[in-house]
Amino acid sequence: MADYILKKYCPRVEFDSYEDFRDNFRIDVPEAFNFGFDVVDEWARVEPGKRALVWCDDAGEERTFTFDDIARLSNQAANGFAALGIGKGDVVMCILRRRWEYWVTAVALCKLGATIIPASLQLTKKDVAYRANSADVKAIVCVDDDYVCSQVEAALPESPTVKQKVLVAGERPGWLGFDELLAGQPDAFERPTGDAGVTSQDIMLMYFTSGTTGNPKAVLHNFAHPLGHIITAKYWQQVQEGKLHMSVTDSGWAKFGWGKIYGQWIAGAVIFAYDMDKFVPTKLLQKIQDHQLTTFCAPPTMYRFMLQEDVAAYDLSSVGNFATAGEPLNAEVTLAWERLTGKKIREGFGQTEGPVLLATFPWVEPRPGSMGKPSPLLNVRLLDDDGAEVPDGEEGAICVTGLEQAYPPGLFVGYYADPERTAEAVGGSYYNLHDMAWRDSDGYCFFVGRNDDVIKCSGYRIGPFEVESALVEHPAVVECAVTAAPDPIRGKVVKASVILARGYEPSDALVKELQDHVKKTTAPYKYPRIVEFVDELPKTIGGKIKRKQIRQTDGIHD
Repeated sequence: MADYILKKYCPRVEFDSYEDFRDNFRIDVPEAFNFGFDVVDEWARVEPGKRALVWCDDAGEERTFTFDDIARLSNQAANGFAALGIGKGDVVMCILRRRWEYWVTAVALCKLGATIIPASLQLTKKDVAYRANSADVKAIVCVDDDYVCSQVEAALPESPTVKQKVLVAGERPGWLGFDELLAGQPDAFERPTGDAGVTSQDIMLMYFTSGTTGNPKAVLHNFAHPLGHIITAKYWQQVQEGKLHMSVTDSGWAKFGWGKIYGQWIAGAVIFAYDMDKFVPTKLLQKIQDHQLTTFCAPPTMYRFMLQEDVAAYDLSSVGNFATAGEPLNAEVTLAWERLTGKKIREGFGQTEGPVLLATFPWVEPRPGSMGKPSPLLNVRLLDDDGAEVPDGEEGAICVTGLEQAYPPGLFVGYYADPERTAEAVGGSYYNLHDMAWRDSDGYCFFVGRNDDVIKCSGYRIGPFEVESALVEHPAVVECAVTAAPDPIRGKVVKASVILARGYEPSDALVKELQDHVKKTTAPYKYPRIVEFVDELPKTIGGKIKRKQIRQTDGIHD
């Protein structure tokens, strides 16, 4: 049954080179694709005993689910939600951490044709109410967490469209228990047809972006979206059918869709989910060793913190491919990881708005500091302000081009209830991510920074990522953020906000040592004239550094 589902949608799944992959990979999107029926139920039909999910938590609980289990439970959940009045086009917000019930709920709502809003446990009352009212949320499914449940309850009087609330893994007055939702429901659910059925162009997912400035935007993905993640899972993360894959992410983030459900199940991989109470590097390393994972993906910050531990003490030899995304990967991290494990980390790049856009695919040798090369289908180009492609070595904006010719599956289709912003973003011939990069003569792309984050100082343009990469090469630095700070003579200077590794204390001597290190590692004019030692960096709910907030605190207003 190798690649059984993949071959339904991809005329070719094997390629001889990156160029062959780039030029000849294709996804055939049917008129009415539904991940619940066409992937989960299809695996359950042809191979009912096939493992789909291995789930565990910090309390010692562990469960294994086959595709038949997920199909049966999602059918019960679909019937339960239908009994609550949830149907095609209704919007349901899910705040479920990494609970196994998320997979069941997501598949059930997909089968119903409902729209899912994955959300984080960090949402406040204001966040919940904003999302509920912006998207006409009809129901909320929430894990039994006192903080988030109290925020939901406080938001409900201001959220008149919310009619139902379902609680997972607990009991709470006024909430319908998830077990109660499923109890007595048939384990069969017929695929809706006619007006109740979905097309590939109907809206399946709605992600609210992190909102580093202003209110979050509601990013819309249609039912073809999972097919776009074939590239993410099969060709970047390199998941293997029947083998365990882990992406470290919460269900409230778009990275969950990248790494813990869609492309992985299309490729027949087994998702390994660790519902950790909090990130403890040694516990994560132990899970990788004990469960003998085959493929693994985590953000660079987690690799950095794992490298603060004795990585060599753990047997990670089962992992054939390490991957990372979510933020740029500093070269020193991948070099240190390779020294300890013998394996390089394959970087991928993208946004909430799409699947992986650039990556180190199987035929691309990882190059420290590089995001890799463009994905097929998406026609990624680096463009200048006039829309012309920049030559090698020059900075350009990362853009998905050719939208008027063939709209790629996986790319978002707009912003909810905002036709003007939608037209500006994807209504023309290309979508500009407003992330800056440059390309070398071999076609490798290197991240520079968000367009707004690039520092203009004394006539120079300085990308924050290059300076951050230089800093994290120093053993004293675990994590840092480089931003512009005001200066009476130069206008702006480079500032570094630094989190120190264990065993290091702030001092003037250490400031000079870090400055000298940057001068030796990169162009001397890029060194941080200001170094501030901090305990934490401001981050979005999705875990990305809020450089704009640091700039504004320092008096820089874009």
